[in-house]
Amino acid sequence: MCTVHYPACKSILTESTMIVNKNSLDSTNRTYYTSINTLNHWGFYMAKFLLKLKARKLRKRGLSVLKIAEYLGVSKSSVSVWTRDIILSVEQAEKLKKSMLKGAELGRFKGSLVQKQRRLKRIEEAKREGIKKLANLQEREFLVAGLALYWGEGSRKSQEVEFCNSDPRMIQFLLLWLQKCLNVPISDIRCKVGINEIHRKREQAVKDYWSNITGISLSQFRKTNFKRVKNKKVYENFNEHFGTLSISVAKPSRFYFKILGLIDGLNEAGSGLVSRDVS
Repeated sequence: MCTVHYPACKSILTESTMIVNKNSLDSTNRTYYTSINTLNHWGFYMAKFLLKLKARKLRKRGLSVLKIAEYLGVSKSSVSVWTRDIILSVEQAEKLKKSMLKGAELGRFKGSLVQKQRRLKRIEEAKREGIKKLANLQEREFLVAGLALYWGEGSRKSQEVEFCNSDPRMIQFLLLWLQKCLNVPISDIRCKVGINEIHRKREQAVKDYWSNITGISLSQFRKTNFKRVKNKKVYENFNEHFGTLSISVAKPSRFYFKILGLIDGLNEAGSGLVSRDVS
């Protein structure tokens, strides 16, 4: 539970004192004052999340939890909860720690920073190695890779050729797979966005985003699926959220059974490899 101290709380308490004896009011006034109380309650949460966004921005700049709490006039525990997923850069962390640590403890901290730098270097080296190793992907390898992705992400029960994901890279990969390996015409592709109701006003921007990612005309987009899930939070990347995209094929029976056959073939081939390894 976060403890927050700021003027918004005082405003809410002041408004709440107006509704002392709702039973003494007529029905119209009861409705009015209840609405005022509800709006102020929502304002409380909005103010809280705006403070959270400010705290996160300050933390990303390298400020300590204590300094952020003092600056915003909130509790240290609140700032800690709000910013606990933010990882400071090596330079930011070292600057903070140097101001608090001395002697052996400082030495141990420097050692941990060295370990972190080595880990980041290994991650980058592994990335370069992976890109180099798969740079010349052959047609058959591409077929198998896309088939494995569809096996995990695609529809196989409703005789529909459809898959859904929020990762634009995976969407592009599987879309290219449909065209190159199954010869699905781009004109037969249909798209459908799925996103929370709170993004309704951004619908056009979201559809434009996915249209640019896929290269598919907006005329081939179906009605957006707005998810009616209550969400009181305000996210700092609100305008960078684009939901999920479902890709489907018109007249899917032409490709559906072919995909199922390929999945069975891949399964048999994999089982054969397992059998040979066991023996």
